Amino acid sequence: MSSMANITVYDGAATPVSHTLTAISVSRSANGDISAEWRELLPTVPRYAQVYALMKMSTLKSGVVKTEVVVGVPVMEAVTNQNAAGYTAAPKVAYEDRFVLTNYQHPRSTQTSRRLARQIVVNLAGNVSSSVAAATSGFVPDLFDNQVLPT
Repeated sequence: MSSMANITVYDGAATPVSHTLTAISVSRSANGDISAEWRELLPTVPRYAQVYALMKMSTLKSGVVKTEVVVGVPVMEAVTNQNAAGYTAAPKVAYEDRFVLTNYQHPRSTQTSRRLARQIVVNLAGNVSSSVAAATSGFVPDLFDNQVLPT
């Protein structure tokens, strides 16, 4: 099993910015569901407004394994004015952009077939139209290809 570690990832800005997502927790429910959480821990931004990633794995009644990666990017409102008493309200999260990638894996699927499906969707999302070797290590390949979450 891979160990829980921080993740460094770049965003899609015109000049990409590096985000370090700190390993927060791994939890297991009574029914066997597992989830892992990472969150950016910027000292100047409230916890609820930090970029985060979640990975989840559960087995459905049919035996199909559901694996999921969720990335959330909260967007703060801009507070620019103060009231007549000179008070400026603290900014709040205006909205959140969330991306969810879900995979349903039949009990008869293989590591190879799961990797092929994952790489096709990754190539579609990245508009890749040439031959690219599939990533075989890392948090997302471990989850989708190997059904392994960090500990």
